[in-house]
Amino acid sequence: QDLKPSNIVVKSDCTLKILDFGLARTAGTSFMMTPYVVTRYYRAPEVILGMGYKENVDMWSVGCIMGEMIKGAVLFPGTDHIDQWNKVIEQLGTPCPEFMKKLQPTVRNYVENRPKYAGLTFPKLFPDSLFPADSEHNKLKASQARDLLSKMLVIDPAKRISVDEALQHPYINVWYDPAEVEAPQDPMRERWNGQSVKTQNNEKPPPQIYDKQLDEREHTIEEWKELIYKEVMNFEEKTKNGVVKGQPSPSAQVQQ
Repeated sequence: QDLKPSNIVVKSDCTLKILDFGLARTAGTSFMMTPYVVTRYYRAPEVILGMGYKENVDMWSVGCIMGEMIKGAVLFPGTDHIDQWNKVIEQLGTPCPEFMKKLQPTVRNYVENRPKYAGLTFPKLFPDSLFPADSEHNKLKASQARDLLSKMLVIDPAKRISVDEALQHPYINVWYDPAEVEAPQDPMRERWNGQSVKTQNNEKPPPQIYDKQLDEREHTIEEWKELIYKEVMNFEEKTKNGVVKGQPSPSAQVQQ
């Protein structure tokens, strides 16, 4: 959850990679994200206000980055977390009472006593003049881009678009490739768990199911060391037995 322009790289063929997962976390229902985890300009409202968060916390950050690319300037350049909130509501408007009820009492008291803003419409925030001429493709229009932004830059996370929904949005779905998003599903997946076996064609096994509870539980330093050690040993064992396709085993490299 540290999405920002400096953590995104793009190759000449438009292949995009996200860097620096040092502050990344899995989204548990009980997690509280510290405001210091996410670079201020791209913090979702639920982070600024100390609420719990879910996966679509990243959709806010993506919306901020997309909007910044269109406008050529940071959307919400707050000087601190209070000013950050002010910048958000000045442009998007004061949230509804339904959202206010979800806030902690002290935070709610502050937010409700701020000046009320109606917010700007998305055509005013992102006018046609900011976009290149409409593409011949009927889905790559300024109106479609604004529609996507209007669904990502939603203060209430309960009403914000999810990652899966965003991938199906007309403006994005043009480039959607399920193979790039979905891990292969294999009924024999469990046979790979902790075992050094390989397919008949010496292919790489399907990814193991990630245990989210590892991040949701509290661990001592020694327990983390043990978990990391087991993960490294498991990987080395698989590599040694030729499971990693096209890669010689570490022992073979040493002998050479």
